[in-house]
Amino acid sequence: MDEFLSLDKLREECGVIGIHAPGVEGISHMLCFGLIALQHRGQESAGIAVLKGDRMQYYKEMGLVQEVFNDDILNRLPADIGIGHVRYSTTGDSYVSNAQPLVVKYKGGSIALAHNGNLVNAIEIRNRLEDEGSIFQTSIDSEVIANLIAKNYKLGMKEAVIESVKEIKGAYALVIMIDHMLIGVRDPNGLRPLSIAKMDGGYVLASETCAHDVVGAEFVRDVEPGEIVIITEDGIESILFSQGCRKAICSFEYVYFARPDSIIDGKDVYESRVESGRILARENPVDADMVIAVPDSGIAAAIGYAEESGIPYNVGMIKNKYMGRTFIQPDQKSRELAVRLKLNVMKNTVRGKRLILIDDSIVRGTTSKRIVNMLKAAGATEVHIRVSSPPVTHSCYFGIDTPNRLHLVGATHSIEEIREMVGADSLAYLSNEGLVRSINFEKCGLCTACFDGDYPMEVPEEADKFMFE
Repeated sequence: MDEFLSLDKLREECGVIGIHAPGVEGISHMLCFGLIALQHRGQESAGIAVLKGDRMQYYKEMGLVQEVFNDDILNRLPADIGIGHVRYSTTGDSYVSNAQPLVVKYKGGSIALAHNGNLVNAIEIRNRLEDEGSIFQTSIDSEVIANLIAKNYKLGMKEAVIESVKEIKGAYALVIMIDHMLIGVRDPNGLRPLSIAKMDGGYVLASETCAHDVVGAEFVRDVEPGEIVIITEDGIESILFSQGCRKAICSFEYVYFARPDSIIDGKDVYESRVESGRILARENPVDADMVIAVPDSGIAAAIGYAEESGIPYNVGMIKNKYMGRTFIQPDQKSRELAVRLKLNVMKNTVRGKRLILIDDSIVRGTTSKRIVNMLKAAGATEVHIRVSSPPVTHSCYFGIDTPNRLHLVGATHSIEEIREMVGADSLAYLSNEGLVRSINFEKCGLCTACFDGDYPMEVPEEADKFMFE
C-alpha cells in the first residue's frame, strides 16, 4: 500500500514467513517470493535469515522486497531452514537496525526471530531484563522476546520458547529459527494470523495463505491461538501453551489488511468483503446511477453493493500502481498532489452521474475529502459514500498503527459532521452486526476493538503505547 493513500488508513505492521525444507534447493528465493506476496503488510524494510548446517546468515535492508534482494544476494544465502519478514514501522522507527528478522547470539548459538504484532507488556519486561544486565540493540519489542528465549536457554530451546511466550502479553505471530528447528507461535487470542502449509520436502509458515500459494505449498491448517508448532525433519509437534483465552481474530484483516486471495481461519477474505458490500446495500440503500470503488481496497465491497442494490458497478477511478514509495514530503499541498498522482478519475464515466463511492474505512477523512472533490470536479452530480466497516473509534494496541483517538474522525465527530467534512451528499457505514455477519464468525471470535472499544485484554494507557512491530 502506498504511503499517500495510507494516510487515511490503518496500517498493518508486518508479515512473516518461514520454510523448513532441508535438501530443497532455492529456499532463499522461495522466501523472497513469499515476502513479495506479503508486501502489502509492510513496505519499510525486508529481511531474510537462513541456516545451512550450523551456519546462520541474514540480510536485511530498508525498502521493498524487490529493492532489497536480487539473485546475487539470494545465491549467497544457501539454506535448509529460513525465515523472512516485511515491516512497516511507526514514525521515528524507520531504521535498518530495527528491521527483521532479528538475529541474536546467545551462549548456545544464534536465534533468528520475526514478529508480527505488538506486546502490551514489552516495556515492563524490557526494564526488568535491563535491570538484570541485558543489553538491547534496537527499540523493537521483538528483541524482548529474543532476550527472554536466550535467558531461558538452559531449559533447552523448546522449553525456553514455551516459558518465554508465557511471559509476554499482546498480539503476536512469531517464526523462530533455532537449533535446526523452525518454530511458529500464535498469541492466545489469535489476534494475528499464522498458518501452516506443506511443500515437497518440508513445511511453510506464513502470515497469509497467499504466500503459501506463491511458493507452491499446500495449505494444511491455521496455527491455533495459544499454539506453538515445532517443525523438524521428523515432522510437526504441537504444544498448546495457553488455553481458555477469548478467541479474538482481528476483524480488520478481513476489512482491509489481508490480500483478498487469502483465507484466514477458514474464512475467504474476498468473499467476506463482497458480503460486507451486500449487507451495506441492505442497511444503507441510496438512489444513484453507478457504484464505484476507492481502488483497490474498496472493489470487492463495491461489487457486493452493486449485486445487492441492482445499481451497476463501473470503474470510476484508476490507481497508478507504479508511482513507487514515499518521495513527497507530507505537507498539505504535497498530499493533494499525491492523491492525484495515485488516483485518476475516469471523467467520461462519472460525468453527470449520481455515484455511490465504496471505501473500506475512513480513519482521518482527509483522503475521502480529496477524492470527493476530484469526482465532483470531473462532473459527478452526487457522491454518496458508503463504508464497508463501522466507524473507527478506538486505537489498536495489537500491531496496527492507529492514530491517537483524538485524530480518529469517527471518535471525535458524528457521521453528519464527517459527511460535511468530506463534502459527500450522504455518508453511511456498515453496522457492527453487519461486519460480524459478513465475516461469518461469532462475535466472540473476533476482535472489533477499533470499532467498539471491546478489547480482548487489558491495554495500556494511550501515552504508554509501545513501539509497534
